[in-house]
Amino acid sequence: KKNKERADIPRVKMNELDPEYRSHTRLEEVNLGLTKEQAMQEAQRCLDCPNPTCMQGCPVNINIPTFIKNIERGEFLEAAKTLKETSALPAVCGRVCPQETQCESKCVRGVKGEPVAIGRLERFVADWYRENVNAMPEKVPSNGIKVAVVGSGPSGLTCASELAKKGYEVSIFEALHTAGGVLVYGIPEFRLPKAIVANEVEKLKAQGVTVMTDMVIGKVLSIDELFEELGFKAVFVGSGAGLPMFMHIPGEALKGVCSANEYLTRINLMKAYKEEYDTPILHSKAAAIVGGGNVAMDAARCAKRMGAEKVYIVYRRGEAEMPARLEEQHHAKEEGIEFMTLTNPVEILGGEDGRVNGMKCIKMELGEPDASGRRRPIPVEGSEFVLDVDTVIMSLGTSPNPLIRSTTPGLETNKKGGIIVDENEMSTRENVFAGGDAVTGAATVILAMGAGKKAAEAIDRKLQNK
Repeated sequence: KKNKERADIPRVKMNELDPEYRSHTRLEEVNLGLTKEQAMQEAQRCLDCPNPTCMQGCPVNINIPTFIKNIERGEFLEAAKTLKETSALPAVCGRVCPQETQCESKCVRGVKGEPVAIGRLERFVADWYRENVNAMPEKVPSNGIKVAVVGSGPSGLTCASELAKKGYEVSIFEALHTAGGVLVYGIPEFRLPKAIVANEVEKLKAQGVTVMTDMVIGKVLSIDELFEELGFKAVFVGSGAGLPMFMHIPGEALKGVCSANEYLTRINLMKAYKEEYDTPILHSKAAAIVGGGNVAMDAARCAKRMGAEKVYIVYRRGEAEMPARLEEQHHAKEEGIEFMTLTNPVEILGGEDGRVNGMKCIKMELGEPDASGRRRPIPVEGSEFVLDVDTVIMSLGTSPNPLIRSTTPGLETNKKGGIIVDENEMSTRENVFAGGDAVTGAATVILAMGAGKKAAEAIDRKLQNK
């Protein structure tokens, strides 16, 4: 009877900013979060499964049933403690994780209806803790062993936190001027407020972690120097995948063509949306974003906020094949962004001034599945047309930067530039571990966190001879 009552509770709907308002403002977060009442009601939808399959879908093994039951009882502090046992960045994960393909995809409630909103509950708890408690963690007594972490993205932050809990003296080396990696340069403010990332970095510092910015490993210092001159006993490389890909079609060198990586970095990290900053940015009337992932949605929504009257998502497959989260697609459409699916650019056209003056495209149709399992897009003869745009932003994925592999003898990489690691996240170089996008290529925040956590455990075993 109790489960029948739970089954009748509808999934909570999160409040959002009005689409017309938010597409013209540049800072405010779109999703507004749950109220206490909404969170407790949503928590009641959990069916107390004897075998909680939701946990199988979580790369960092959060005890999902326990933290949800704590919410149901109104014990938000206990819920926060449960999250913190296994997740270093719950406020981040609650916002940007693809829960619909991970924990929520395994929820029993999703078989005949909508799954429990696990991600929204995680965000609620993390936000409640930050707003009402926000206690800084205590520093664990040092064991005297130094470990270096290269990169302060999700994998690096997680690895550093886990090692600090075990007493290691951890130093993070970040190439950019602000810590946070892709969380600060890649994900827009309207999806992930930067104050949340900054708060997590402050908690790391409270744990005793040293964070050094403007430190490009491979230029300022090499991996060898970290070991030989600075006395680190292990190095974790979490340098991400920041090297953008292009199509290699005519016109890509024109003014008005850039990668989504550069475009988002100029906006998110270099504050191009603020008049008092002199960061140059493409101010377009009509922008085409080529690609169909989350980064493409971010770039398109940023272009709209930067004043573009027309913004197009140009994607060579159909909407069903788009890798972007459904929520991101939904928000983009609400904000007036046009989806041009089954369309592929063949040439970027330029005017006499060397600037973009249109993009020649061809229509596509889907054939047999390719190696990725998705149906292969095939050009439709005679279907060429010109899209009237003055800006083209390429969002075709990224690969690991070759700087570290080219300056570190004995460090082997695969054909895509990813560092090769064993089952313990250790590379082919002794005591050099790696994880996240530097290994896998561009993937999700939570998978990078899982790799950072696994690497920290492996580093501890190796250095303690366990």
